[in-house]
Amino acid sequence: MEQGLRKTTKVQMRNYGRIIQDMVQLAANEVDLEKQQAMIVYIAQCMRQKNAQWNKEQESGIDRLREDIYTLSNGLLKCDFAEFDALMQKLLQRPMPLPDRQNGQKKKKK
Repeated sequence: MEQGLRKTTKVQMRNYGRIIQDMVQLAANEVDLEKQQAMIVYIAQCMRQKNAQWNKEQESGIDRLREDIYTLSNGLLKCDFAEFDALMQKLLQRPMPLPDRQNGQKKKKK
């Protein structure tokens, strides 16, 4: 890996990780509004999945995703467009599958 490509900034929200943080920054730098909105919706879907893996008891709601995207983008991205609300309502109606082990088996101790 080249020195110029290495990320040295701290991850702001560990439950989402560096990839989501980098995706938010890319979306914040996007000039085309349609592309930016599509990126925001995709990022919110990824954030919902990441949060379900990190925090199994509590599902992230629309307001939580909005706040986290706003925070990660340093106030540059706002999720106040109709497509975001419509898609998030559909996603929140579907239950998130729990990231359990395959076939319901527990890991054996060695």
